[in-house]
Amino acid sequence: MKHRSAQAPSSIIMVRPHHFWPNAETATDNAFQRAADGRLPDEVARAACKEMTRAAEIMQAHGVRVHVFEDSSDQTPDSVFPNNWFSTHPGGHVAIYPMFAANRRLERRTDIIEMLKREYRVQEVVDYSGLEPDGLFLEGTGAMVLDHIERIAYTVQSNRADPVALERFCSHFGYEPMVFRANDAHGVPVYHTNVLMCIATDFVMIGLDMVSDPNRRTEIVERITGSGRFVIALSNAQIAEFAGNAIELQGREGRILALSARAHASLTAEQRELIASSLDLVPLDVPTIEMAGGSVRCMMAGVHLAKRPASAS
Repeated sequence: MKHRSAQAPSSIIMVRPHHFWPNAETATDNAFQRAADGRLPDEVARAACKEMTRAAEIMQAHGVRVHVFEDSSDQTPDSVFPNNWFSTHPGGHVAIYPMFAANRRLERRTDIIEMLKREYRVQEVVDYSGLEPDGLFLEGTGAMVLDHIERIAYTVQSNRADPVALERFCSHFGYEPMVFRANDAHGVPVYHTNVLMCIATDFVMIGLDMVSDPNRRTEIVERITGSGRFVIALSNAQIAEFAGNAIELQGREGRILALSARAHASLTAEQRELIASSLDLVPLDVPTIEMAGGSVRCMMAGVHLAKRPASAS
């Protein structure tokens, strides 16, 4: 079994949506989002529900502990992406985040936080959602891609990552902010860092061409390689296929990389070989969910907390 890593949680939280639909409130600055493909809302919702269910089953088959929560609200079309409103951290820390879109704020739910307290050792819950009335937003591990080993919070400048909120998080949780501008091939700012960057234990997948400042780009590469990792540079076309929106997890037989089937297909044979030298790739088919502008990484909120003895089995 490949060694365990602080970067790869063995447990995740997923939310099964029953009213999924591309969110009109997030479409203004999410260039990855697409309109529904002619199907009726009920058809789209059923398809997304099946995709999430199958993804959870595959993760469980690989030995990842999956906590599944149901969402029956028709007011939360993006509920399948729980990683944006909360995150968990070693030492028993949980953060709750201020969300840019008003209807995404409805995704926050106490039953998930209470489950974490019941099943894992939680010492404190830090709630930043009170920053919303001041227009200060920080959408969790969508806005930030966290290097849990080197303690760096890589963050693309956007509406979803206010510098004041970022500084508060980094000061409280002990991360160094690494902020940079990023644009797609059409010059449109990237809305979330986790669509262009995935940090694993041994490597980082990143859309380097999207980083606007060449000096910052060089600095990012130096920080990655200085940590002992190798860089897998993703093209703009691969980022558009969600190749950067992946997550490393700890499975029963070792570490795995969960990513979408679309993302997996976009990788070159050489890139797959490099990744496979570190862990196993596990593609998941989620084309309906990807219409909302997020993919597999957005669907999984990692649990970086110690289990309580009663739930260790």
